[in-house]
Amino acid sequence: MNQSGIMAKIAYKALSDKKGEDITIIDIRDVSVMADYFIIASGSNPNQVQAMADNAQEELGKAGYPCRQVEGYSTANWILMDFGDIIVHAFDRENRLFYDLERIWRDGKTLTMEDIED
Repeated sequence: MNQSGIMAKIAYKALSDKKGEDITIIDIRDVSVMADYFIIASGSNPNQVQAMADNAQEELGKAGYPCRQVEGYSTANWILMDFGDIIVHAFDRENRLFYDLERIWRDGKTLTMEDIED
């Protein structure tokens, strides 16, 4: 079973459960050694972005995948959560457009939930 795929699915569902918008999964296994997947989502305000991050951390933690590092929680314009095999990015809309991780990581493969092997 593919641990990082399971983690990506849990993160996707956790972000979706808190009404995360435009959730994107990028497979970066062939372009980076830092992680297998980026999961990127947007929220409409700081409270929602924090709720998305809280839920992702809680759901992954319950499944036995603790968060190694969290950055940006207090400002909630870009919260980065490092779970080792996956990295979760919860953005406000403005900062997501500004940083445009999908463009930066375009050498990775954008996936749907069905594409992820578990």
